[in-house]
Amino acid sequence: QVQLVESGGGLVQAGGSLRLSCAASGRTFSRYDMGWFRQAPGKEREFVAAISRSGGFTYSEDSVKGRFTISRDNAKSTVYLQMNSLKPEDTAVYYCAAARGWGFGATEGRSYDSWGSGTQVTVSP
Repeated sequence: QVQLVESGGGLVQAGGSLRLSCAASGRTFSRYDMGWFRQAPGKEREFVAAISRSGGFTYSEDSVKGRFTISRDNAKSTVYLQMNSLKPEDTAVYYCAAARGWGFGATEGRSYDSWGSGTQVTVSP
């Protein structure tokens, strides 16, 4: 399995921006499709965005479209989540995940084989 470590979370005011990074190690990063998920207090984990192993395909959940952008740098074994125009409802722990193939679809957590430990994002009003 690939090991994943997220960074870049923090406290930001509404309307601000953050860029999350997820560094991978242990396996060939370019062989993995990647995703970002989040979990707010008292809520279930939800899909945020996904990117194919080549970076040629991306998909985002409706509530973040136009605000969040997923990208990857295979040479650096890193996937990013650029988050702009942040809202208080974006407050959550954000997790990156790696899939050897989206067998159940890119938005399904069960498609992913490895998960990071998460990074907290807090958006104040």
